[in-house]
Formats: sequence, C-alpha cells, structure tokens
Amino acid sequence: MQTGLVTVGSTSFFRGTWFKNFLGKFQMNKILAALIASLFAVGVFAQTPAQPAQPAKPAMPAMPATPATPATPATPATPAMPAAKVETKADKAAAAKAAKAEKAAAAKKAKEDKAAAAKAAKAEKAAAAKKAKEDKAAAAKK
Repeated sequence: MQTGLVTVGSTSFFRGTWFKNFLGKFQMNKILAALIASLFAVGVFAQTPAQPAQPAKPAMPAMPATPATPATPATPATPAMPAAKVETKADKAAAAKAAKAEKAAAAKKAKEDKAAAAKAAKAEKAAAAKKAKEDKAAAAKK
C-alpha cells in the first residue's frame, strides 16, 4: 500500500511534492503581498504632522464712534511685487525654437566669414604669384 498518495480524478500527486511546489509558492506570494501592503501603509502614515493650531487672538475693544467723513474714491491696489512669470510649455518651445534659429544664424555667419577669409587669402596668394612672375620677367629682361 502506498502512503501519502492522494488521487484527484485520474491524476495522482504525492503529498510532499504537492506541498513543496504549490503551497511553498503560495506562502511566498502571501509574504510578498504582506510586504507590499506594509510599504503602502508606511507611505500613508509617513506624512508630515499637522502644524499646531494658532492660539485665538483676544477680541478688540469697541471703538468710540467717529464723525462721518466723505467717502474717497476707490483706488486700485498695487501689488508690492509683480507676479513671477509662469512659463508654459508653449513659451519654452518658442524659446527653444528661437535659440535654435539664433544658433543656426551664428553658424551660417561663421561659415560665410570663413569662406570670405579663404577667398581673400586665395586672392592675396594669386596677387603675390602674379607679382613674382612679373618680377621674374623683369629680371630676365635686364
């Protein structure tokens, strides 16, 4: 007689193999789930504590009535400091496009300057060669 043999339908599992393969993995899943749940709990409860409440200010004593004065026209309030400009995505994209265009213009100007300098050097070299040729011809005539 075989001990530890469990028959499920037509399939037989040895009890030790079944516990090692299935329940061992199931146990690991439970441990991992508990660890993940604890991380969520730590995240929820690890917030900064609330600031203590400010003590109530004592009520102001009643002021004696003053004679009525004519109303002054309302003036708009001016802020002490202008609000900081908030850059939007469109502003950043426009600035990046402008910087790219400026960089391309600078590269184009540098290329033109280089070409002009090369052309001037070539013309100078040709003038020097022409003068040398004329000097050689003049020396041959003498």
